[in-house]
Amino acid sequence: MTGTRAAYRIDCPVSGGGWHALRSMPVPDSSSLTPGQQQAAARLLRTAAAPVAALGRRFAADGHELALVGGTVRDVFLRRGHGDLDLATDARPEQVLALARGWADKVWEVGIAFGTIGLRKGDVICEITTYRSEKYHPRSRKPAVDYGTSLAGDLSRRDFTVNAMAARLPSLELVDLFGGLRDLRDLVLRTPASPEESFTDDPLRMLRAARFAAQLGFSVAPAAREAMTELAGRLKPELVSPERVSDELTKLMRADSTDGPGRGIELLVDTRVADQVLPEVPRLRLEADEHFRHKDVYQHTLTVLAQAIGLEGRYGLHRDLVLRLAALLHDIGKPKTRTLLPDGRVAFHHHEAVGARMARARLEQLRFPAAVVDAVSELVGLHLRFHGYGEGEWTDAAVRRYVRDAGPLLTRLHALTRADCTTRNKRKAERLARAYDHLERRIAELAAQEELDRLRPDLDGNEIMQVLGIPPGPLVGDAYRYLLELRIEQGPLGPERATQELLRWAEAEGVSAPPGPGSAPGSE
Repeated sequence: MTGTRAAYRIDCPVSGGGWHALRSMPVPDSSSLTPGQQQAAARLLRTAAAPVAALGRRFAADGHELALVGGTVRDVFLRRGHGDLDLATDARPEQVLALARGWADKVWEVGIAFGTIGLRKGDVICEITTYRSEKYHPRSRKPAVDYGTSLAGDLSRRDFTVNAMAARLPSLELVDLFGGLRDLRDLVLRTPASPEESFTDDPLRMLRAARFAAQLGFSVAPAAREAMTELAGRLKPELVSPERVSDELTKLMRADSTDGPGRGIELLVDTRVADQVLPEVPRLRLEADEHFRHKDVYQHTLTVLAQAIGLEGRYGLHRDLVLRLAALLHDIGKPKTRTLLPDGRVAFHHHEAVGARMARARLEQLRFPAAVVDAVSELVGLHLRFHGYGEGEWTDAAVRRYVRDAGPLLTRLHALTRADCTTRNKRKAERLARAYDHLERRIAELAAQEELDRLRPDLDGNEIMQVLGIPPGPLVGDAYRYLLELRIEQGPLGPERATQELLRWAEAEGVSAPPGPGSAPGSE
């Protein structure tokens, strides 16, 4: 898979105060930066720090430290936009509140128990956290938080060296004690402490490594990969809540690049972390042998995921979590349904239905939003529907059913179905693409004629009750579904014909209708 390692311009101060690609210079840590290089770094950091420069001066005047930290500093050198600003200080939360008074337009104290105060100044939102040292009990997901006294100690507890850099305010002195600039140059993830200690303290960092691999194209240092494999079992609900896991997976899956999510998933599978959070995915690595001949389902899945992402623009989608999760999970029913046929081929009968149930169960366990769970499981269940289309043999009724069953997921189903074609046979791929082009044209033509995206019977519930003279109840729903099936089979009927068909249905069902021939509602 191609990476995004060249997607960002990575800059670093060099002697003379100019700028040069970071890859061209050694940067073991900030102690090696000359005064000129520090000045150049300050120029690059000044824009990010400008919104909180006055606050930095306030802290300094009161004898306290304040520094930009974490992703804010990292993203400056990656030339990426950044959102909220993260800052660290030696001031205690009550002192932060006092210093922010008169500067901040709004203050949040939700995280004060963990030493964090939220502030808003104009359009800028920042979080200021008192230097911390955290100790995790081996059997608890909640750390014991003690306030620290130094920026160095605070940075040493962070997840990766690229996030363990800081810029002191108001001087903008760059602090890089663990070689974060070096690792940005190499696009590699290392931990400030030993990876075993880091991942034991917070197992979620293993998922965060995969997220950074997906989002930024980082590789993971061998020692960290080994620790991920060794400690993957710590990613269990007692230690890491499902909500935190799903949050990291969401960020991973919504990475910008076409191959980013696949790269993150591969890291999770290769290190066995996926066994803990998405075990259905590594199980797709079905070994082919002399009895079971079939293509590699796991690699097929990664290809489908990349192709689905590549199709988002065509269908007006952007970083679409539902489509991407459906692409990742669309074949997870195959291991449970694999069957050897007499001719030596392998079948996966009803794997879409089995997979839909499995996808729902997994996403619910990870506490994804209900709307995401419903949509993904529905797409997994529908992803094979097109395979009966052939060369266009479907009737108009079949096309209407396809649209009706997909409902608001139709656009995503288009993308998923096209992405699911990974054959290397060029003629077969072209034939499938032409067939789906044909189906989409038919859908568009029927939609123009029949308002296909709002498929409904020619009579609504009130009109059904009026024609049949019945009160609200299950019978109205039965009649409604009958008329909807007629609408799908035959197209628009019009009120008069729909009324006659409804009366015939009522007679066959033994439903007593009002006396008289009946008339279409509103026809008098």
